[in-house]
Amino acid sequence: MIEEPAVPPALPGLGEPAVPQVLAETEAEIEQLDVDAPLVGIVMGSGSDMPTMEAAEQELTKRGIGSEVRVISAHREPDKVADYARNAKLRGLRVIIAGAGLSAALPGVVAAHCELPVIGVPLTSRTSVAGGLDALLAIAQMPPGVPVACVGVDSARNAAVLAARILGE
Repeated sequence: MIEEPAVPPALPGLGEPAVPQVLAETEAEIEQLDVDAPLVGIVMGSGSDMPTMEAAEQELTKRGIGSEVRVISAHREPDKVADYARNAKLRGLRVIIAGAGLSAALPGVVAAHCELPVIGVPLTSRTSVAGGLDALLAIAQMPPGVPVACVGVDSARNAAVLAARILGE
Protein backbone atom coordinates (compact mmCIF):
# COMPACT_ATOMS: atom_id res chain seq x y z
CA MET A 1 0.00 0.00 0.00
CA ILE A 2 1.39 3.39 -1.03
CA GLU A 3 0.99 6.07 1.60
CA GLU A 4 0.28 9.66 0.69
CA PRO A 5 2.92 12.12 1.89
CA ALA A 6 1.95 13.99 5.00
CA VAL A 7 0.48 17.44 4.35
CA PRO A 8 1.64 20.13 6.74
CA PRO A 9 -1.09 21.47 8.97
CA ALA A 10 -2.81 24.69 7.99
CA LEU A 11 -2.18 27.78 10.01
CA PRO A 12 -5.19 28.83 12.09
CA GLY A 13 -7.65 30.73 9.97
CA LEU A 14 -5.88 30.17 6.63
CA GLY A 15 -7.18 26.75 5.63
CA GLU A 16 -4.22 25.98 3.29
CA PRO A 17 -0.94 24.33 4.23
CA ALA A 18 1.58 27.06 5.13
CA VAL A 19 4.75 25.46 3.75
CA PRO A 20 4.29 26.14 0.00
CA GLN A 21 3.41 29.77 0.66
CA VAL A 22 6.40 30.26 2.97
CA LEU A 23 8.72 28.61 0.44
CA ALA A 24 7.46 30.85 -2.37
CA GLU A 25 7.93 33.95 -0.22
CA THR A 26 11.44 32.87 0.81
CA GLU A 27 12.46 32.18 -2.80
CA ALA A 28 11.15 35.61 -3.83
CA GLU A 29 13.20 37.25 -1.06
CA ILE A 30 16.33 35.36 -2.09
CA GLU A 31 15.92 36.42 -5.72
CA GLN A 32 15.75 40.07 -4.63
CA LEU A 33 19.05 39.87 -2.73
CA ASP A 34 21.93 41.65 -4.44
CA VAL A 35 24.83 39.26 -3.99
CA ASP A 36 28.18 40.62 -5.03
CA ALA A 37 30.31 38.02 -3.32
CA PRO A 38 33.80 37.85 -4.81
CA LEU A 39 34.54 34.87 -7.02
CA VAL A 40 38.33 35.17 -6.96
CA GLY A 41 40.61 35.45 -3.96
CA ILE A 42 43.94 37.20 -4.47
CA VAL A 43 46.50 36.50 -1.78
CA MET A 44 50.14 37.42 -1.39
CA GLY A 45 52.76 36.80 1.23
CA SER A 46 53.86 40.39 1.79
CA GLY A 47 52.58 43.92 1.36
CA SER A 48 55.57 44.58 -0.88
CA ASP A 49 53.95 42.22 -3.42
CA MET A 50 50.92 44.51 -3.76
CA PRO A 51 52.19 46.66 -6.68
CA THR A 52 52.63 43.54 -8.83
CA MET A 53 49.50 41.73 -7.66
CA GLU A 54 47.26 44.77 -8.21
CA ALA A 55 47.35 43.93 -11.92
CA ALA A 56 45.26 40.81 -11.18
CA GLU A 57 42.64 42.79 -9.30
CA GLN A 58 42.51 45.43 -12.04
CA GLU A 59 42.05 42.82 -14.79
CA LEU A 60 39.27 41.07 -12.87
CA THR A 61 37.53 44.39 -12.19
CA LYS A 62 37.76 45.30 -15.87
CA ARG A 63 36.03 41.99 -16.66
CA GLY A 64 33.32 42.53 -14.03
CA ILE A 65 34.55 39.71 -11.79
CA GLY A 66 34.53 40.40 -8.06
CA SER A 67 37.65 39.69 -6.07
CA GLU A 68 39.03 40.03 -2.58
CA VAL A 69 42.65 40.83 -1.73
CA ARG A 70 44.52 39.59 1.36
CA VAL A 71 48.12 39.74 2.56
CA ILE A 72 48.87 36.54 4.49
CA SER A 73 52.20 34.81 4.87
CA ALA A 74 52.57 31.06 4.54
CA HIS A 75 55.58 31.21 6.87
CA ARG A 76 54.57 33.84 9.43
CA GLU A 77 50.83 33.05 9.56
CA PRO A 78 50.39 29.40 8.52
CA ASP A 79 47.18 28.91 10.53
CA LYS A 80 45.65 32.04 9.01
CA VAL A 81 46.50 30.81 5.49
CA ALA A 82 44.98 27.39 6.24
CA ASP A 83 41.79 28.98 7.60
CA TYR A 84 41.52 31.29 4.59
CA ALA A 85 41.89 28.36 2.19
CA ARG A 86 39.53 26.03 4.06
CA ASN A 87 36.77 28.65 4.18
CA ALA A 88 37.23 30.08 0.68
CA LYS A 89 34.54 27.97 -0.98
CA LEU A 90 32.06 28.67 1.82
CA ARG A 91 32.54 32.40 1.16
CA GLY A 92 31.72 31.90 -2.52
CA LEU A 93 35.22 31.94 -3.98
CA ARG A 94 35.74 29.73 -7.02
CA VAL A 95 39.42 30.43 -7.84
CA ILE A 96 42.40 31.66 -5.81
CA ILE A 97 45.37 33.56 -7.21
CA ALA A 98 48.39 33.36 -4.90
CA GLY A 99 51.49 35.45 -5.47
CA ALA A 100 54.73 34.61 -3.74
CA GLY A 101 58.45 35.13 -4.12
CA LEU A 102 61.60 33.36 -2.98
CA SER A 103 60.51 29.95 -1.62
CA ALA A 104 56.99 30.72 -2.95
CA ALA A 105 55.24 28.47 -0.45
CA LEU A 106 51.92 30.35 -0.41
CA PRO A 107 50.27 28.85 -3.55
CA GLY A 108 51.10 25.30 -2.46
CA VAL A 109 49.92 25.82 1.11
CA VAL A 110 46.64 27.29 -0.15
CA ALA A 111 46.19 24.37 -2.58
CA ALA A 112 46.90 21.88 0.21
CA HIS A 113 43.99 23.25 2.25
CA CYS A 114 41.27 23.66 -0.38
CA GLU A 115 39.95 22.03 -3.54
CA LEU A 116 39.51 25.24 -5.52
CA PRO A 117 41.76 25.91 -8.51
CA VAL A 118 44.87 27.79 -7.35
CA ILE A 119 46.95 29.90 -9.72
CA GLY A 120 50.45 30.70 -8.55
CA VAL A 121 52.21 33.90 -9.54
CA PRO A 122 55.98 33.67 -9.02
CA LEU A 123 57.23 37.07 -7.88
CA THR A 124 60.63 38.68 -8.08
CA SER A 125 62.12 40.49 -5.12
CA ARG A 126 65.38 42.26 -4.39
CA THR A 127 66.75 39.01 -2.92
CA SER A 128 65.32 36.56 -5.47
CA VAL A 129 67.68 34.21 -7.25
CA ALA A 130 67.94 34.51 -11.04
CA GLY A 131 65.14 37.06 -11.33
CA GLY A 132 62.35 34.97 -9.81
CA LEU A 133 63.39 31.57 -11.16
CA ASP A 134 63.45 30.30 -7.56
CA ALA A 135 59.80 31.25 -7.08
CA LEU A 136 58.78 29.88 -10.48
CA LEU A 137 60.33 26.48 -9.76
CA ALA A 138 58.83 26.34 -6.25
CA ILE A 139 55.33 26.93 -7.65
CA ALA A 140 55.65 24.74 -10.74
CA GLN A 141 57.11 21.73 -8.91
CA MET A 142 54.20 20.76 -6.67
CA PRO A 143 53.84 17.21 -5.36
CA PRO A 144 51.19 14.86 -6.75
CA GLY A 145 47.71 15.64 -5.48
CA VAL A 146 48.43 19.33 -4.79
CA PRO A 147 47.98 20.99 -8.19
CA VAL A 148 48.86 24.64 -8.69
CA ALA A 149 48.68 26.35 -12.06
CA CYS A 150 51.68 28.58 -12.68
CA VAL A 151 51.93 31.72 -14.82
CA GLY A 152 55.08 33.62 -15.73
CA VAL A 153 57.20 35.60 -13.28
CA ASP A 154 55.35 38.75 -12.14
CA SER A 155 52.43 37.87 -14.47
CA ALA A 156 49.55 38.69 -12.14
CA ARG A 157 47.45 39.96 -15.03
CA ASN A 158 47.79 36.60 -16.83
CA ALA A 159 46.70 34.88 -13.61
CA ALA A 160 43.52 36.97 -13.68
CA VAL A 161 42.91 36.13 -17.36
CA LEU A 162 43.32 32.43 -16.51
CA ALA A 163 40.95 32.78 -13.53
CA ALA A 164 38.35 34.39 -15.83
CA ARG A 165 38.68 31.49 -18.26
CA ILE A 166 38.31 28.96 -15.45
CA LEU A 167 35.12 30.78 -14.42
CA GLY A 168 33.89 30.78 -18.02
CA GLU A 169 33.75 34.59 -18.08
